[in-house]
Amino acid sequence: MARRNKNTMSPALKQEIARELGFADTVQKEGFGAVSARNCGNMVKAAIQIAERNLMR
Repeated sequence: MARRNKNTMSPALKQEIARELGFADTVQKEGFGAVSARNCGNMVKAAIQIAERNLMR
């Protein structure tokens, strides 16, 4: 299966969601590689919710 080289979320959106979910300090110190799988899933859920809200506008 081929991987996509394009990021789906912008770095600014990732930072904003990490801040909202309370693990921005981990991202700042260690990068997104240190974020738990659970928190990554929570980021995806939050991004989907943001996208759905934007579609409703």
